Amino acid sequence: MLEKKLVFEVLRDTVGVCKLAVNEAIPLWAYQGDFFSVTKTVEELSIVCSDSAIPKDILCERGWKILEIQGMLDFGLVGILAMVSNTLAKAGVSIFAISTYNTDYILVKAADLNSAVDALKNEGHEVRY
Repeated sequence: MLEKKLVFEVLRDTVGVCKLAVNEAIPLWAYQGDFFSVTKTVEELSIVCSDSAIPKDILCERGWKILEIQGMLDFGLVGILAMVSNTLAKAGVSIFAISTYNTDYILVKAADLNSAVDALKNEGHEVRY
């Protein structure tokens, strides 16, 4: 289990998590904003992107804020997402996690951001805006 305290950066954009048909092309609106993520499976095409760019008729869960774990995370580190998700679960905060080569991103609903920040700080982590 990870013992080290983490530094989180709250990204400025608010994003939505969208579901499109598996055979759809990635739409141009998905590339808007400073952060976007695209995942395709045999069942769906999921897009996380700037809330303001998403058309109203798209199946989407809107209103997510992003907490970026600062610094490159070594692939050998164990338990980072478990530690963060457990901390936030105890605070009653639901998450949506995205991992990249460099780091992890924890998405929380905008309405839960203050509770998430408080919970992380109470565990000794640093949160920057």
